[in-house]
Amino acid sequence: MSVRMPAPNGAILARRREIVEALRRIVPGEGVVADATELKPFETDGLTAYRQVPLAAVLPQTTAQVAAVLRYCHANDIPVVPRGSGTSLSGGALPLADGVLLVLSRFNRILEIDIDNRCAVVQPGVTNLGITKAVEHQGFYYAPDPSSQIACSIGGNVAENSGGVHCLKYGLTANNVLGVEFVTIEGEVIRLGGKHLDSEGYDLLGLLTGSEGLLGVVTEVTVRILQKPETARALLLGFPTSEQAGACVAAIIGQGIIPGGMEMMDRPAIHAAEAFVHAGYPLDVEALLIVELDGPKAEVDHLLAVVEGIAAAEGAVTAKVSQSEEERARFWAGRKAAFPAVGRISPDYLCMDGTIPRKELPRVLAGMRALSERHGLAVANVFHAGDGNLHPLILYDAAKDDELERAEAFGNDILRLCVEVGGVLTGEHGVGVEKRDLMPEMFSEDDLRHQQRVKCAFDDKHLLNPGKMFPVLHRCAELGRMHVHRGQVPFPDLPRF
Repeated sequence: MSVRMPAPNGAILARRREIVEALRRIVPGEGVVADATELKPFETDGLTAYRQVPLAAVLPQTTAQVAAVLRYCHANDIPVVPRGSGTSLSGGALPLADGVLLVLSRFNRILEIDIDNRCAVVQPGVTNLGITKAVEHQGFYYAPDPSSQIACSIGGNVAENSGGVHCLKYGLTANNVLGVEFVTIEGEVIRLGGKHLDSEGYDLLGLLTGSEGLLGVVTEVTVRILQKPETARALLLGFPTSEQAGACVAAIIGQGIIPGGMEMMDRPAIHAAEAFVHAGYPLDVEALLIVELDGPKAEVDHLLAVVEGIAAAEGAVTAKVSQSEEERARFWAGRKAAFPAVGRISPDYLCMDGTIPRKELPRVLAGMRALSERHGLAVANVFHAGDGNLHPLILYDAAKDDELERAEAFGNDILRLCVEVGGVLTGEHGVGVEKRDLMPEMFSEDDLRHQQRVKCAFDDKHLLNPGKMFPVLHRCAELGRMHVHRGQVPFPDLPRF
């Protein structure tokens, strides 16, 4: 494995049997997986290039069990890696050889649907799409819709601040979560937010959303649900070049139009998705935009005409408007199936995740073509064009000598390019292990130390998901160290804890 993780603690490995027995007392029955063969399904997440079998996997069913497991691990200095559905594309749920994998898949119940307050209370193991399915009969839905929504869990969405094709208009997970219950590494159960629109004090809910399992383990989530728009129609726009499609994205937003979704695919992704889903995509274009407009019918009809005019001015050679709900769903089905579709044309691929200013789309797309030639690997582009969140799929064959290393180098160069043009390392997949060592490209050492101090405030022993996000592991004592001269600490009159 090319990504280095913290070296396993031999003392913990030597106590494996004792640890497993203690965990089985906390979560009896089939709640602890310790057999080497049975642990294999847990060795990786959606970033399958990296694998590591955990010390043990624990599948609790109650918040009390989660708290007890964390309390035990904290008292015995055992690392813990939280895991939802295992769909993380940044290695966020990659286990540790000396760590407990805390799997929340049994937390799969919808606890309450409150239409009056436009919210639902769910356990973290409920799938993203499961929330929409539970409320759609009353004309509501849950807005964030990552492509893996049929499988990814809401707890994982909170950990990574996931988005989706409709996040341009309706926001990421952070904009649609009202409250959480979470458990600290010491086993303390804490509630943040709730059904009310805002909370007093610091925005700890915002801090926890996107924290990648480094600060606590979420055991309950209150989400906002929205009323389904009166009308929604999708428009397929084909362009001779990716640069023209990128310019069209900027022009649409520049006109003050905020589509419900605006996605872009290049030729390799278009052909792979069309062969897989038969969505009706044009195959004679280099780039395809899917633009969805929603709202009152009169407004949608007007905006469709405006967007078609903008696209024509930017060089669009095809334009096709969905004529039914079934056709609109088919347009999106191709986009949402793009990742598995690309899997049919390449033995392996790395799905990157960077975000750039929309105006830089043409420059970055040209830069990626140059990088593709330099590294000798093909790339298929599928991304949330409206908010500049890129998802280049780097195609490689892990069975060939150095192709994984070349794919990693190619991906790192793409992310460096994103930062260079004023963007960021991630939009929704998180840092995990994939982008961990690139954090200095975006943050100074002082920036990283401040972020680590937040980590220390929640997890002073660095037991929660160690080896993720931060390129260099510091102990909390090192971050807050002070100089002591001849036994005299500075400011001796201050109380110390």
